[in-house]
Amino acid sequence: MRHTLGVLVENHFGVLARVSGLFGRRGFNIDSLAVGPTEDPSVSRITILVDGDGRVCDQLVHQMNKLVDVISVRALPAETTVSRELALIKVRADHGNRAQIMQIVDVFRGQVVDVSKDALMVEITGDEAKVGALLDVLGDYGVLEVARTGTVALSRGAAAMRDGSDAADAEGPPAAPAQAELAGGDHWA
Repeated sequence: MRHTLGVLVENHFGVLARVSGLFGRRGFNIDSLAVGPTEDPSVSRITILVDGDGRVCDQLVHQMNKLVDVISVRALPAETTVSRELALIKVRADHGNRAQIMQIVDVFRGQVVDVSKDALMVEITGDEAKVGALLDVLGDYGVLEVARTGTVALSRGAAAMRDGSDAADAEGPPAAPAQAELAGGDHWA
């Protein structure tokens, strides 16, 4: 089973190496890793995707909490988390298929961000399944290159890792479903 971990760390030299090194020392593979500053420039947020059972996830959270520069670690349950990744995809395109590729990109709510004589560069944002589905469809045209950011994720609602609250502890009503969920279908939104 895949787990998403949200980690807040002090934003200084060597912290990412210590956090990622913990996984290697314990024989766990990181499936996705995304790092960036938060609203507080002295704090960075790391989002990690890792495969394993619940025991593995609990062990990783416990071990990361022991690291000096780690402020907070949370396992983010899929049902209460919004996850996204960005991908840039360079696909072979010529005069004969360019319009068709652009229509496909539009269906996935992506954008064409660069055009050359023999290729298009596409930007797509969504969950891992959406990005993968677009890659599958564009594969028929010849994907030349792909760059993916890795998954970023936040818990739904007003709770925030920084204030020590948990999604389950958030006051007020549960978060409203996403617009696509209300529409009853378009899961590519």
